Amino acid sequence: MRRGTGALLAARLPANAAAMSDAAIEIRDLAKVYAGDRSTPPKEALKGISFDVPTGGVFGLLGPNGAGKSTLINIMAGLVTKTGGTVKIWGHDIDEDHRNAKLNIGIVPQEIVFDPFFTPFEVLENQGGFYGVAKALRRSEELLRAVRLEDKRNAYARTLSGGMKRRLLIAKAMVHSPPILVLDEPTAGVDVELRKQLWELVGEMNAEGVTVVLTTHYLEEAEQLCERIAIINHGELVTNKPTRELVGMMGEKIVAVTIEGDMAGMPSDPRFRKCEKAGENQIEITYDKSEMTAGQVLAKVQEQGFTIADVTTREADLEDVFVQLTQAG
Repeated sequence: MRRGTGALLAARLPANAAAMSDAAIEIRDLAKVYAGDRSTPPKEALKGISFDVPTGGVFGLLGPNGAGKSTLINIMAGLVTKTGGTVKIWGHDIDEDHRNAKLNIGIVPQEIVFDPFFTPFEVLENQGGFYGVAKALRRSEELLRAVRLEDKRNAYARTLSGGMKRRLLIAKAMVHSPPILVLDEPTAGVDVELRKQLWELVGEMNAEGVTVVLTTHYLEEAEQLCERIAIINHGELVTNKPTRELVGMMGEKIVAVTIEGDMAGMPSDPRFRKCEKAGENQIEITYDKSEMTAGQVLAKVQEQGFTIADVTTREADLEDVFVQLTQAG
């Protein structure tokens, strides 16, 4: 990685970092109730959730819209007051030691939030001032190099492309060199090439020791990038497991079969978890690998009078697990 992010991190790690627990963020019995009014009842956004974010990894925080993810992030950022429970960031309680808790976390929001009439360099300098970083200790130039924006140093922020603005938000979140970086839907509305660039940057920062917390609706990204994933639904913690273990929970496989000729009806078997039409002459059959094999699935299809023209298979992925767990909730 270009020099900058890693050096900034090393300069600000607390002296007791080695003596800390393995958790970068500790959440215990966290609850949030939004008060209602005469026409709206109170809304319980978080229902006493508890989990840890391990130090040094990439942690996925997933859930459907309205699950409580943004409320949780805003509580960590100090923008929303919790109703109950505790949150510790890098060992600092957000109530008892608010200043140090805030100094140890950087939040990259979904929204593009900076003055469009400032240059990228001015955006970083101003943010450094807000966090009390002495002018002589600010490393705005290094951060601009780290996010590949050194050539846009003096351009107005409003003239930057969408991907450049996203990278500037990451640099802005890192001006005080926090050991934890939270990315809230960082690739929403960003094209494939820019998504790739953002993930390369995040990977480099993580390799330098930054703990990354990621929320995203692109589940294939979460499966590829995150070492551990927590899923929240209706304000409750549905699961919190290593990604490979989570995907392996399904134990399911999917066979896509292309049928020759017209399809009259659908094949069936009590052991089929699901049998759906996926195209004019294609069906997808989901089955449990502990109950039958792909060969047995195809034999059942042929036994019922279907002529098979082509077959492909795939394992269940994070999207399948996500849908199953959130629908069950």
